[in-house]
Amino acid sequence: MTYCVAMRLRAGLLFASDTRTNAGVDHIAQFRKMHLFHIPHQREIVLLNAGNLATTQSVVSLLKQRLSEDPEHMLNVCSLYDAAVLVGKTLKEVVARDADAEHSPSQGVDFGANFLLGGQIKGEGPRLFHIYPQGNFIEATEDTPYFQIGESKYGKPIIDRVVHYDTTQLPEAAKCTLISFDSTIRSNLSVGLPIDMVLLRANRFEEPMKAHRVGADSAYFQQLRKGWGEGLRKVFEGLPDEPWFET
Repeated sequence: MTYCVAMRLRAGLLFASDTRTNAGVDHIAQFRKMHLFHIPHQREIVLLNAGNLATTQSVVSLLKQRLSEDPEHMLNVCSLYDAAVLVGKTLKEVVARDADAEHSPSQGVDFGANFLLGGQIKGEGPRLFHIYPQGNFIEATEDTPYFQIGESKYGKPIIDRVVHYDTTQLPEAAKCTLISFDSTIRSNLSVGLPIDMVLLRANRFEEPMKAHRVGADSAYFQQLRKGWGEGLRKVFEGLPDEPWFET
């Protein structure tokens, strides 16, 4: 399991992913789930993955390998839509290969994976896509400005209450995202620190595009965790008791 979030807001784009994978309580490992494709001043593309680890690693490896082998690859597609088509096509290719019953005893194995793909290519605005295990995808809109993959249910309520398309400050969205990760980490052991995060302001193509890593030693994250917990308890204590219940 994992937890990844991506947002397309008026101010720009945000991407965040945890780094924990597990195949049982006694087999926990750490893998990066955020991958960057970048040409200075031309394109900024971020890919997040969740699902079968072998599938996601194969898809990412093929996308990177084909940067130097195929005429159509992530760094020369004409649009983010074409990039989403390419990721979906590669995902279908990997799943079909690994699930081939003639070559692999695949019964009962879930080879599925989900990807979040977003960024900006010069000449078009910021875009964000959720690519499903079947290779098809949907695009974020002003009404639905963010996507989650993996263990999404614990972090969703805070994002729904705080973030909307017209959120003007990416740091505000980042703060909300980190709180959603804290809620998820507290409720599910299969999601854990560190968190990789990228913020991209619309139409800026800033240098360098790189992920910021938030670990257990992050003073800011610990401040958010403590403040959010204390704030929730304070608000809860200030709410009225149920009037019909007499102690």
